[in-house]
Amino acid sequence: MDMKNDTFLLYGAYGYTGELIARHAGEYGLRPVLAGRDEVRLRTLADRLGFEYRCLGLDDPALLDRTLAEFPLVLHCAGPFIRTAKAMLEACLRTGTHYLDITGEIPVFGQAQRRDQRAREANILLMPGVGFDVVPTDCIAAFLHQALPSADRLELAFATVGGGVSHGTASSMLQKLGYPSAERRNGEIVPAPLGKRTLTVPFPRKERFVMSIPWGDVFTAYHTTKIPNIVVYTGIAPARYRWIKWLRHFNWLLRLSLVRKYLQRKIDRRPAGPSDEQRRTARSLVWGRVQDPDGMSEEARLQSADGYTLTVQAGLLIVGKVLAGEWKAGYHTPAGLFGPGLVLELPGVQRERLVEGEWEPA
Repeated sequence: MDMKNDTFLLYGAYGYTGELIARHAGEYGLRPVLAGRDEVRLRTLADRLGFEYRCLGLDDPALLDRTLAEFPLVLHCAGPFIRTAKAMLEACLRTGTHYLDITGEIPVFGQAQRRDQRAREANILLMPGVGFDVVPTDCIAAFLHQALPSADRLELAFATVGGGVSHGTASSMLQKLGYPSAERRNGEIVPAPLGKRTLTVPFPRKERFVMSIPWGDVFTAYHTTKIPNIVVYTGIAPARYRWIKWLRHFNWLLRLSLVRKYLQRKIDRRPAGPSDEQRRTARSLVWGRVQDPDGMSEEARLQSADGYTLTVQAGLLIVGKVLAGEWKAGYHTPAGLFGPGLVLELPGVQRERLVEGEWEPA
């Protein structure tokens, strides 16, 4: 494969997050070849950024294989990934191409993990979740597990101050609407009502109310730490939480195709995502706690750039590492492969650990 070690395929390049990654790739010494289905949007973006592009869809396996065979790695950014990941994973296995994506969808992590043996045989890396989903939370989980290896319970929470939601994120959230949440109990992922559990979490800056959600770490943190009981929470206004509890009674309605199409149209009419200024001023907050059967516990937290900026930073950092030869064949989580310090390689990340009731840099 005669490719420079700064070149990779960026699929979904004209989506909100894909375009951000393309715009900032040069800062990491990388040169993506842009890819997706819409040639007009691809050509416009490629001309503006000075990159090559490939027009292809996931429904043409032969063209997908010919294209992937040109590249050592693909960073897949076209969601919802529950619809798109399988075709790309299979193509990567056929062509010997490393697979990275920016999903946070639990079923997609399962799809990749079930292909672990085939990936080892093909000598490629499968690593979904190289963005805000799940790099900072996965690193906190690994850090806490190192601090308390006997832990059998893990709680993770995140919140965002400022910023906004992209079309892709909103569309992925829509796919989950009307369905139960998930948590891990005794090593198994089990359904649970959305917001079944709540906490008040000591994030950096101030305490915040959080509710339980089906975040990707329900899957990935177990594979990173082997902790058998995991719940993940997100920050939410108490008034909105009360509305979500009431909405549970109408889950059947939210699953109707007519309702989903109506909500998707509303999403499509909104801005593609937060502006550069909104992202610049927003912050992401992450907290975690582990406990063991004897009642011992450890807590840690961090703050970083907003989720989209962190996704750009983490995705490109990991692309660079893999292209430089820092990888192992098979399915791996970010912190499982690169360690809990991975998140500290990102600009502006500050991590703290609770020591005798005081938060100290860690």
